[in-house]
Amino acid sequence: MDFKINNHLIGPNHPTYFIADIAANHDGDLERAKMLIRLAKEAGADAAKFQHFQAPKIVSEYGFTHMNAQVSHQAKWKKSVTQVYAEASVSWDWTPILKEECDRVGIDFFTSPYDFDSIEHVDPYVPAYKIGSGEIDWIEAMERMAGKGKPVIIATGAASIGEVQKAVHAILKINPQLCVMQCNTNYTASPENYDFIHLNVLKTYAAMFPQVVLGLSDHTHGNATVLGAVTLGARMVERHFTDSNDREGPDHKFALNPQAWANMVEETRLLERALGSADKFITDNERDTSVVQRRCLRAARDIKAGEVFTREMIDVLRPATPGAIKPDQIANVLGTKALQDLPTGKELRWTDLG
Repeated sequence: MDFKINNHLIGPNHPTYFIADIAANHDGDLERAKMLIRLAKEAGADAAKFQHFQAPKIVSEYGFTHMNAQVSHQAKWKKSVTQVYAEASVSWDWTPILKEECDRVGIDFFTSPYDFDSIEHVDPYVPAYKIGSGEIDWIEAMERMAGKGKPVIIATGAASIGEVQKAVHAILKINPQLCVMQCNTNYTASPENYDFIHLNVLKTYAAMFPQVVLGLSDHTHGNATVLGAVTLGARMVERHFTDSNDREGPDHKFALNPQAWANMVEETRLLERALGSADKFITDNERDTSVVQRRCLRAARDIKAGEVFTREMIDVLRPATPGAIKPDQIANVLGTKALQDLPTGKELRWTDLG
């Protein structure tokens, strides 16, 4: 199940891997894109992710202009869908520069390619492929990426379980290194979106696809979704990243700013520490309380050597002095004799009984 992205091991027993999706938040400015890479690293991200697409190969001008109306988050766009995608795209000339900047600051470089040419273009630069939710039923593109032999990450927003199953099986036939992300693809940043996240789908994925790593691609603002997902086994988290939610652009409103991102990482690292082991045992930091809060058997009155113990002669009181007889052994003490005098309150030990 585990796989490796550069120096990071990804899997159930490893730290959560955070992908800062810069996407279109570079606003067409290369220097701004490099600045966001640096900010993402400082905020605790493990990877900085972009999106490589060519507008004519991802959207149909005819298709969108002949829709009755723009819907969802696109309804608020002031420009045509084609123009927004064209301005949001990453120039191929940027690719080696962005990769170099990521290498310089020590963060993994990612991108999601959205056409065959882009898949081939980014291959020399990426350690893994991220497939967006919108590609869930474009099997041939997924097979093309899976065939590169690198880890594959797929988001599953706006998809049925049948579609997810078909995509996962198609990838796994070619490549065992797969992360499947639960996702809700509403990008409105509305508080109502929490009702549609359905983190429990991760339980379904764990049961259906035990050989994959679980993940979450999320577009809410708080930490609840991420902390819940990690608790349910997710070990890759992708969220959009910006320096300011007040900027104009398609992705800024639902992205996290550096402070919110750093807080998310910090809270997740605390959660990972708290999740700990599935084994139940007395931990090192509670050994003292296992003495002072637990009870043992004690003499309820002064007891003379040779007396036969009855229940009335036994108190069950704190502390549980090391070596004393524990409360679940009362029945085995009844009927035994005291081998020596025992003062009131003295703990009972097997060496005192015969």
